[in-house]
Order: sequence, then C-alpha cells, then structure tokens
Amino acid sequence: MTLHSPTSPKNACEELLMEEKRYNAEHHILPSESAVADRMLARGLEMTPAYEELHSKLHQHPHALKTCLGLVLTAAALWNPEKIAEARNARGDLTKVNQQIARQAAELAELLQLRSDLGNTSGFRTDTHYHVCDVIQASSQQNYGFKNYVQEHLENLQGQFDLKYWPTLSDFARELARDAAMAVAQASDPLTAAATAASRASLADFFKALFASIEENSARSFGHLPHGLQISDSTFAILVNCALDLDADSMVDGPYVKRLRQREREGAK
Repeated sequence: MTLHSPTSPKNACEELLMEEKRYNAEHHILPSESAVADRMLARGLEMTPAYEELHSKLHQHPHALKTCLGLVLTAAALWNPEKIAEARNARGDLTKVNQQIARQAAELAELLQLRSDLGNTSGFRTDTHYHVCDVIQASSQQNYGFKNYVQEHLENLQGQFDLKYWPTLSDFARELARDAAMAVAQASDPLTAAATAASRASLADFFKALFASIEENSARSFGHLPHGLQISDSTFAILVNCALDLDADSMVDGPYVKRLRQREREGAK
C-alpha cells in the first residue's frame, strides 16, 4: 500500500472533504452534500490526479481549495441530472400556472364587470367590495406592518381622490390576466440558467452548472477562486464522474469536456 505524506494533495483534499462532512453532521445540515463527499472519498484513487491539479493551482490562495471542493459538493447535490430535470419540470409548471391565472383572471374581470353593471342598473346591489383600496385594506388586516405604517396613509389618499381616479376591480383583474399572459419563465440565477438553457436534457447540463458556479465564485465576482483559474478537461471529467458516481458505461473523459467547452465558446459568439 502506498503511504501518502500528511501534506500530499490527496490527503489535503480528502481532509477538507471530511471537514465538510463533520461540520454538516454536527449542525444536522446538507446530508446530500455529505453523500457526495462520501462518493468522492470512496473513489479516492480515481480522484488523485484531480486533487493534484487543484492543490497545485489553489493551495496558495486562502480558502480557494476548500471553496472549489465545496462547489463540486453543492453542484452535485443540487444540480445533478435528477435535480435539473426537476427544475425543467418546474419551469413548465410555472408557465402552465401563469396560463391558468391569465384565463381565470380574465373570467373574474368579466364577472366583476357584470356584477358592477347589475348593481348600477337592476335596482339591486350586494354589500361587496367596489373600491380597490377597500380590498387592499380588508386583505391586509393580519399584516402588522400594513396596519401600523400604511393603512392610515392609504385611507387619507383614498379620501382625497374619488372613485374615478382609481382602477375598478375589473380593471385590476384584467391587469392580472394581462401580466400572467405575457409572463415568460426565466431563470432567477446563473446556475439555473446554465443548467436549463439547452432544449434537450443531458449530462452537459450539469457541467454547465458547475462551470457557472466556478465563474460565480472567482475573484472577478469577489469570490475565493483566483481570477483566470484554468481547470483541465480531464480534471473536470474526474470530478463529475466521481461526484455523480457515474458507472463505467456513463463516465466521461477529457475529450468529452473539451468538445463541450468548445460548443459553449462557439455558442457564446
């Protein structure tokens, strides 16, 4: 058995992974990240070349090696292919919900308008809200901030301007319908955008999320990773193979990552 010195890149990186596991266990958090660390530790022999490269490029920068390994844990826990599939499904669900809101808000607008017309022409009325400010006040009675800081100002404003200066309830509902109908589901962060940009799901989505995560944590973005950090294609392949625990039939290699990066560069032009 080959013995590594305490300061070997492999030992240094594995100690950081074990520190992450200990911290998570002590604080009862992030079990999914600890599971990724276990997979990387179990495949330590495969990980050795990646550890050596990362250690050589990062050990002189404070917190950089720990940050880089932590990004791999987080990406594999939160942006593995299963999680990315869930994110894609959620995007589709959000679009469907907005479509449903648009339809139902438009129907509500018509009903509100009909109720208003009947109240004005039929000789009958119902004791229902007719002013948008009344709805705001009634729906905010459990809101401490509104009642203590906003309500009085709104009442004063409502008293200064009569009904013709305010949108009707049907106008309000029509705007909700218009807003939902025009809505386009967009990623709220760079990692989500990178992982779900392609029209078809593939392992490349995870690589894109990992690339984006590293970029987000570079010195240029006020992170701990040095600006201009270049991680080799083969090291990226090793990190992903082990972090996702890919089997022999699913594993990727350096040339795969090289082709992926080339396509990304061409797509960015």
